[in-house]
Amino acid sequence: MFTDFIAHAARHFRPVFLLLLAMPAIAAQPASTPFNASIDTSKPVTYTNPVLPGFYSDPSITKAGEYYYLVSSTFEYFPGIPVFRSKDLVNWEQIGHVIDRPEQLPDGVNIFAVTLRYHDGTFYIVTTNVGYGWNFIMTADDPAGPWSAPIWIDIPHIDPDLFFDDDGKVYVINSAFTLYEIDIKTGKVLNETGPVWATEGGRYAEGPHIYKKDGWYYLMAAEGGTEEAHSITIARSHNIAGPYYSNPANPIVTHVNRAGQQNPIQGLGHGDMIQADDGSHWMVFHGYRSVIEGGVHHTLGRETCLSPVSWPEFGWPQVNGNGTITPEMRVPTLPLVPVAPEPVRTAFDKPLGLAWNYVQSPPPAGIIINTNKKALVLTGSAHTLGNPHQKGVSFVGRRLQHTHFKASTELHFEPAASHEKAGLTLLNNGTHFDIMVGTDNGTRYIQATFQFGEINYTSEKRTLAPGPVVLTVEGTGSDFHFGFEQQGKATVLDSVSARYLSSETIGGFTGVYVGPYATGNGKASNSEARYSWFDYKPQR
Repeated sequence: MFTDFIAHAARHFRPVFLLLLAMPAIAAQPASTPFNASIDTSKPVTYTNPVLPGFYSDPSITKAGEYYYLVSSTFEYFPGIPVFRSKDLVNWEQIGHVIDRPEQLPDGVNIFAVTLRYHDGTFYIVTTNVGYGWNFIMTADDPAGPWSAPIWIDIPHIDPDLFFDDDGKVYVINSAFTLYEIDIKTGKVLNETGPVWATEGGRYAEGPHIYKKDGWYYLMAAEGGTEEAHSITIARSHNIAGPYYSNPANPIVTHVNRAGQQNPIQGLGHGDMIQADDGSHWMVFHGYRSVIEGGVHHTLGRETCLSPVSWPEFGWPQVNGNGTITPEMRVPTLPLVPVAPEPVRTAFDKPLGLAWNYVQSPPPAGIIINTNKKALVLTGSAHTLGNPHQKGVSFVGRRLQHTHFKASTELHFEPAASHEKAGLTLLNNGTHFDIMVGTDNGTRYIQATFQFGEINYTSEKRTLAPGPVVLTVEGTGSDFHFGFEQQGKATVLDSVSARYLSSETIGGFTGVYVGPYATGNGKASNSEARYSWFDYKPQR
């Protein structure tokens, strides 16, 4: 018996037992291994991930002068491809959009992953407009804009990368890992080589980037699909045309392992690297934060994260030690230069700021900022929000950036017909949950409506008093609550689980937007919906 063994040991090894009893208690510490890297919590938190919260996916980065510049994918939203700048890689401010004129891409936008590069005084982006012309390049002297018309490249597949070699040649590589030498001025393909790398065999290999260091060409990519199995892998060759040989320690970034399985941030992938002036290396990539406890549902989209990279001479890059990150990072940073936070209130007394977007290009007269009356005026078109590729929808919104938030707006709306509706909506990939004002036989009412595929749910109608009404949407992490305020009284009208607006439920690659919306539900609307202000406030 085990107890007999203990008694025997105690009699024969009593001095040892007494010594052990006299020793101070030592807390068990996790072993610092590739499977369970310990975190020194005595070090201060230097920054938090994501550094760009909300739907800023597929980040790409470059440097010019004292600033780092970053762009992300935008899919159906216009203006497209936001441009950010930073002096420290942690604090970012938006300075413009690459696609800010409908005539740049008149047929529509569906912008997948973007590569941003700076070369000889010019900024370049290369990306894919899926379904509307495919791969193209745009250029600018100033990253804040204006950016050029597209220079089309006749190559297939998605996620092109742009690489300027030391000998003056320019290359594009796509998600099939086919390498093309191109004329950067015309986009003409001069030579084709490939595929140059077989990858690690993960599904949906995408987002390639080429770097040159210590005489090696490094080819980095995302694999595994943009869900929990997402990862970043890398290979290298002495010849740009390959063949490229994989890093034996791949993947260099992932949370699809024991070290990352309980992390609040999942789906790490689509990385891009940059070297700072002090010689340090850094990587930006996206990941997502789940909102349902015990589940994998995320509503905010894929968000931009940051990690330090150790890249020894002639060696392979190592990302944050073991290829994982944490929300609270405790690593040395560049000297931090904070930027001014976004204000809670948008007063509509000037043109909309850079945080606001439309679905496709907006209707010519359906969305107006009346600076004299300090109001956003929407006139509903015949279109609704169910089709992310439908132009002319009377909606303008901003990204959700927090799982816990409150969004509110004051609405003045006197609908003349029963098909006219206006209100506040949460939108993701064509699915939208609204709190809307309408009329029924001359009586104005408010109602929550949840459109989910073929399903349309409507709450009970509440009769409104004369005058304006404040519409509210609150996020509590796992739920959304829709309410209104009138005559000093606040009412919660209905609630819905956040999982029904998550990417896992409705698909797509974007995150949830919130903003004012008006529609004629199949008919043109004549009644104006006037919004006096809009507030967005994080709750934690």
